Amino acid sequence: MSIQRSAICNCAALAVALFLSGCKVGPNYKTPSAAMAPSFKEEGAVAPPPSAPGVGWKHAEPGDDRIRGKWWESYGDAQLNTLEERVAVSNQSLKAALAQYTQALAAVQQYRSFYFPTLSVAPGYSRTRVSETRPLGIPTKGNPYTDLTAIGQASWEPDLWGNIRRSVQQQRANAQASAAELANVELSLRAELAMDYFELRGLDTQKQLLDDTIQQFQRYLQLTISRFHGGVATDADVAQAQTQLDQTKAQDIDVEVARAQYEHAIATLTGQPASTFSLPPAPLKLRLPAVPVGVPSEML
Repeated sequence: MSIQRSAICNCAALAVALFLSGCKVGPNYKTPSAAMAPSFKEEGAVAPPPSAPGVGWKHAEPGDDRIRGKWWESYGDAQLNTLEERVAVSNQSLKAALAQYTQALAAVQQYRSFYFPTLSVAPGYSRTRVSETRPLGIPTKGNPYTDLTAIGQASWEPDLWGNIRRSVQQQRANAQASAAELANVELSLRAELAMDYFELRGLDTQKQLLDDTIQQFQRYLQLTISRFHGGVATDADVAQAQTQLDQTKAQDIDVEVARAQYEHAIATLTGQPASTFSLPPAPLKLRLPAVPVGVPSEML
């Protein structure tokens, strides 16, 4: 009898231990650490000269978590500032990334709601009239009559095994990743817009130079023709002047085509129809902002 009672106690203790182990939440995730040496091993072997490559360098300190702000305003271009402001409200790629981030935040709120009880109420309404002419019908009072009903339900599932907690943590991590993706998409679009804008303004400067050159070559061609009629120049001189003028005009057309392509790209980035969007020509006359001295990794 004592042996049977002891076996029952052991089985009960084992069941309690298994239940408690099942309720235990798994360990928290920790980012694995990587060993970082303070310097390269070759630096201590032989003292290199001060002018050797790599002497005095330090490990890069990425700053991708810093807020950039409105960095394009450092160029002092009002037209560029206006275009950059339109990226946030008109670009469809940025809107899609923003929608994904909003969806991730909503998922966090959805999984957090599982912590609390669920209440539901279903009201009902019915109006019934019993026919008094039915066979073997007995007259009833209060005919027709109305029924009002309300059905309520409450449920709550305690988070004993930590499933809800882990789900909330997962959705929070997804929301953080979506926020980082949104910031990267916005930075890429704004940087692409700035590069296209300055390329366009550079083409405006080049076109202005070509237009002035075409005027000079036209006057030179007229002068060469006059010299040819005066017997001073030959027909080869006239042909050479004409060829020089035609080549410059062809370059001017190529610049116009390239400018139109950059103009269409800017229209796409700012969410405007390329067929109606236009930027007036304006040669580039900006003073470049001061760039801090550093290594390329700091610039990135």
